Amino acid sequence: MEPEAHPEHSQGMPRYFFNVRNLGPDTDIQGEDLPDDEAAWREATVYAGELFKDVDGKLRPGQEWTLEVTDEAGNSIFNIHISTKDKK
Repeated sequence: MEPEAHPEHSQGMPRYFFNVRNLGPDTDIQGEDLPDDEAAWREATVYAGELFKDVDGKLRPGQEWTLEVTDEAGNSIFNIHISTKDKK
């Protein structure tokens, strides 16, 4: 899905999108204006931590969960990936 242009978009500041995959897919259509990739990485780690606190047993052995950060063009910038394994 191609991110939409937003009228409230801050000129000169890139917009980043934070998409959750595999654990109840959630595509970020609003995004967030941040100064640079480093700020997007910090936001991604905070967001991932908050999301992971709400997993509450939904993530099962053998499943994967990904938070993908993309830029306005839809290019993947970062991925935070969690996978589980059943040792049996």
